[in-house]
Amino acid sequence: MNIKEIFTLSFQSVRTNKLRAGLTILGVVVGIFSIIVIMTIITMLQKSIENGVAQLNKNTFQIQKYPNNMGGGPGWRDRFRNRKDITLNDYYRLEDDMKGKALYMGAEQWRFGIIVKYGNIESNPNIQLAGETLGGIKTNNWHVEYGRDFMQSDINYSNDVCLIGHDVVDKLFTSIDPVGQTIKVDGHPMRVIGVLEKQPQMFGSSRDNYVVIPITTFQSYYGKHNYSANIMVMSKSKEDYGSVIESAIGYMRTIRKVPPGKENDFEIFSNESIIGQINNITAGVKIGAVVVSIIALLAAGVGIMNIMLVSVTERTREIGIRKAIGAKKFNILFQFLFEAIMLCIIGGLIGITLGVGIGNFAGGLLNAQSAIPYDWVAIGLSLCIFVGIIFGTYPAFKAASLDPIEALRYE
Repeated sequence: MNIKEIFTLSFQSVRTNKLRAGLTILGVVVGIFSIIVIMTIITMLQKSIENGVAQLNKNTFQIQKYPNNMGGGPGWRDRFRNRKDITLNDYYRLEDDMKGKALYMGAEQWRFGIIVKYGNIESNPNIQLAGETLGGIKTNNWHVEYGRDFMQSDINYSNDVCLIGHDVVDKLFTSIDPVGQTIKVDGHPMRVIGVLEKQPQMFGSSRDNYVVIPITTFQSYYGKHNYSANIMVMSKSKEDYGSVIESAIGYMRTIRKVPPGKENDFEIFSNESIIGQINNITAGVKIGAVVVSIIALLAAGVGIMNIMLVSVTERTREIGIRKAIGAKKFNILFQFLFEAIMLCIIGGLIGITLGVGIGNFAGGLLNAQSAIPYDWVAIGLSLCIFVGIIFGTYPAFKAASLDPIEALRYE
């Protein structure tokens, strides 16, 4: 018997007992579906979140007053609120200290919930306003689509100029070029000098509803000490990224006079740190999904073993005839083992198809980007084959061990 014959016989056996095979396959479908649908949704959410939080350029980290996830517990609010603000002077001192170590550095301050006007057209009060240094444009991974970028003179002289995102363009400038036009940003007249490229969406929500002005202009309107600054540092390469972070932490502790042995009074934020937090959150869900799936597959495996034992009993005379005309022990063993594996693979493929499809549908309701968890698809198929081998070995061995004479006499 060659592989093609074994495959044909196994497939015929499955077709002959459609109801029994279908019920057996159903257990595998449930097990694989439960893991694939959850992993598909998690992969979609992670993909959307990672694209959304990748607001900093590559090899870039941010020094900020508050942590991104402040947690809870008694007194946690006071613990961070009482920290000193990070000032523009802190940035300039750090920039001097980091010369030769960092590729780019920038600083920014934010104000949220402002209104932007052009003539009689007014935006919703949800626009974000960023005051940036020249390096802040590069470290934030922003690119001017048309118009021009800031120049040093814009920073030095606190010029009333701005860069705008596409949401602002779509709202205020439906039929004219915004570059060169004057808009009112939170009541302050600003000349538009450029439009920034679109940013990746996060869960279907736009991230282009912002206006960028020189940081000195920002401070002239809102004060130098009313908003804590964020400092962005970009290393020259991935290899020196860690050492640049360590250097920046050491210099910042000196600048802010943090005593030896005391914890930092500032936080380090990076794309990697927030992605790490996301992975920590989803790790428990993944473990739970794997446990549930393994339990379901074990139950399906027991069902496969029972069905195969029944099949061996029903086909005892067939086995005897095959042995009588020359089939060897390993031929019989491989035939029944392959049949068990086939049941598992069919169930696995159905479970994967349903899991990916329903997972993408459910993730789509959350405006997450579609995805296929290829690694978990491979793991799922491997589990199917493993279950088929483990639970199909005993029935196959029993079939292969039948005495041909006794098998021929079986009624």
